[in-house]
Amino acid sequence: MSYEAAVHAQAIELDRLSLEMAAAAGSGHPTTAMSLGHLVTVLMFSSMRWSPDYPDYPTSDRLVLSEGHGVPIVYAAAAKLGTVVIDRGERRKLTLDDLKTLREKHSVLDGHPNPMEGFPFFDAATGSLGQGLSVAAGVAEASRLDGMDRRVYCIIGDGESREGQIAEALDHVVDRKLTNVLPIFNCNEYGQADRVSGQQSAERIGAKLAAYGYEVKTIDGHDPKQIKAAFDAFAARSSERDAKPMALVAKTVKGWGAPSLHGSGWHGKPPTGEGLQRAYAELDERRVELTSTLVSSDQFMIQPPAELVPPEDEGGEVPTLAEAMKSFDMESALHTGKMATRKAYGIALRVLGQVSRRVVALDADVSNSTHADMFAKDPALAERFIECKIGEQNMFSVAAGLSAAGKIPFCSTFAKFVTRGYDQIEMAINSGANIKIVGSHAGITLASDGPSQMALPDVAWFRSFSTVRDHRGNPACYVLQPADAYAAYALAGVMAEYEGACYMRTLRAETEFIYSDDVVFNLGGFEVLTEGRDLVLAASGYMVHEGNKAVELLDKAGISATLVDLYSLPFDEEKLLDVIGANNGYVISLEDNYGGGVGSAIADAMVRSGDAFTLEQMHVTRIPKSAKTPEEMLQMCGLTAEDVVKRAMKLLQVV
Repeated sequence: MSYEAAVHAQAIELDRLSLEMAAAAGSGHPTTAMSLGHLVTVLMFSSMRWSPDYPDYPTSDRLVLSEGHGVPIVYAAAAKLGTVVIDRGERRKLTLDDLKTLREKHSVLDGHPNPMEGFPFFDAATGSLGQGLSVAAGVAEASRLDGMDRRVYCIIGDGESREGQIAEALDHVVDRKLTNVLPIFNCNEYGQADRVSGQQSAERIGAKLAAYGYEVKTIDGHDPKQIKAAFDAFAARSSERDAKPMALVAKTVKGWGAPSLHGSGWHGKPPTGEGLQRAYAELDERRVELTSTLVSSDQFMIQPPAELVPPEDEGGEVPTLAEAMKSFDMESALHTGKMATRKAYGIALRVLGQVSRRVVALDADVSNSTHADMFAKDPALAERFIECKIGEQNMFSVAAGLSAAGKIPFCSTFAKFVTRGYDQIEMAINSGANIKIVGSHAGITLASDGPSQMALPDVAWFRSFSTVRDHRGNPACYVLQPADAYAAYALAGVMAEYEGACYMRTLRAETEFIYSDDVVFNLGGFEVLTEGRDLVLAASGYMVHEGNKAVELLDKAGISATLVDLYSLPFDEEKLLDVIGANNGYVISLEDNYGGGVGSAIADAMVRSGDAFTLEQMHVTRIPKSAKTPEEMLQMCGLTAEDVVKRAMKLLQVV
C-alpha cells in the first residue's frame, strides 16, 4: 500500500466535499478546512483509536477542534466513515447527502462544532477562538484520573494562538505534565482580514512552545509521512508522566490544492459558480499528481478504542452539616452561631468528594480564601484537586472538558474573577457541560478591598441564562445565593446532583445561622422566613440578614412584613406571586449587586402574570469604593435596614 498516496487521495476528497458543502450552505470556511485536510485524514482514518459507530465511546481518543470554523473537513471525514450522529434523538450514520445540509435549521451539522446539536464526535462547542486546548486538557485530566491511556488531539489556528487563554492552557499542560495532550498548531499564515502577525509565524510559535517546555516538532502539514511520524512519536510518549509534553507545528496552506483560493480574501467566503468549478479542476490536477501509485486495494485501518472497564459503584449518603463538621473535628464552630458561606462550601466540597469519585475541584490560586483547600488537603481527594493558578478562563474550559469525560467539576475563585470567564462559561453551557461555578467574596459586603474585588454585575449576567432553556429543557443556569452556612452546604449538594450548569455566590463575611439541617433546599425554590400582611421583602444572600433587621424595625412601626429568602433564580413564580398577593401586592427586592438580578426577575414574573402588583427594587446603584466594614458599605449604597424601612414607608404611603 502507498500510504502517502492514499492520504493524498482521501484529503483531496475531503477538501472537495468541504467546498461542496460550504457552497450549498452559502457560507462557511472551506479554505481553512482545506488547510487541515491531510492532518484530519491521518488522524481520523489512521492514528486515532476510535469507532465511527460509537464516536462518543468513553475510552476513545478525542479530537478537539479549537479553530471551530474549520469543521467542514471533520464533517466530510465523518460522512465518508459513516460516523454515527444523533438526529432528533435517534442514532444513525452520517451520509454524504447530509453534507448538503450544513448550517440548515434541522441539520446535525452546525456551523461550528457542538455535540449537543447531534454530533457527539466532539466533546465541547468551539469556535469562540482560543478555548479548545483548555477543553482538551480537561479531557486529558479526566483520562489520567480514570487510569485510561486515551490520547487527546487539539487543532489550534495560528491566528487564535494570540489569544491569552492559549498561553494559560499551554502553561497548564506543562504544569500538570499532561503528556496525553497534543497541541497541533495549524500554521497556514492567514487570519480573517490578512496575514497573521509575525508573532504567530510557525517559527515564532515553535520557539514559544520550546520556551514553555514542550518537545516541539515542526512538519509540513500536507506531507502524510511527516504527519504520521509525528503522531506516532506522540503516541509513544503519551503515557510517560516524566516526559516533556509534545507540541506540533504544522506548516499548511490555506485553500491547499486550489491555488485560486490562496491568500487573503477567502476567509468565510466559499467559491461559487465558475470559481467553484475552477477549484474543483485544480484539486483534480493535484489528485493526478499525487496519487499515481494508489491502487484499488489500498485502504485505511482505524484502531478501535480500549474496552471500557465499568467504574466501581458510588456509595454513601451525604451527611448533614453538623455531622460533617463533627467528622472533620470542627464541631466547636457550630456553637458560635455563625459561619461564612464560603467556609460551608469548602466543607460541602470535601464531603461531596468523599461521596462521589466523579466530583473534581478546580481553583485559581485562591483556594485558601474560597475554602476549596479543604478538598485539596484531604489525602484521599488531593489527586482530584486541580490548581489552575491565575488563569480563570482556562479553568472554566478545563472544567468543560472534565464534564465531557463524565466528571462533576466544581470551579471556585473570587466572584469578581469569574467575570473574566464569561465567554468560556457560555461556551460550556452551549456544550451542555455539567459545570458548577462558585464565586466567593461576592457583593459589596467585601467592603475594604474595594470594587476591583467585588462581583456586582454577575447576578444579572448569570440570571440571563436562567431565562432560557438548555438542550435538556431545563434553565440553562441556576443562580444560587445562600444566606447562611446551612443553605450554602445544602445547595452545594443540590448542585452536585443536578445535571447542568449552576452558579453559587458565597460571602467573605460571617453571617448568623438562619436555618438548620432540617430545611430542604431545591433549585427553583425559596423560603418564607417571616409571614406578614402588608408587604414582602424579597431578599437574597447577605441582604436576607438586613431584611430580617428591617422586619423588626417595621414591626415596631406597626407594619407587618413578610421576609422571603429568594435564594434561587429562576424561582417558582406562581408561588411567589401568591405570597406577594397575600401582602396587598407590595414587594421590595433587596440585593447587594447591580440591577438586572432578583428585582428584574420579580418584575418579569409580574408582567407575565398580568395582575396588579407594585415593586420597588433596592440594589447597588453607584460604583462603590472601599470601606472598613460591611455596615459602612451598606450605608454608602443605601441598603441598610433603615434604608429599607424608609422605602417601605414611602411605598405604603405611611408618614
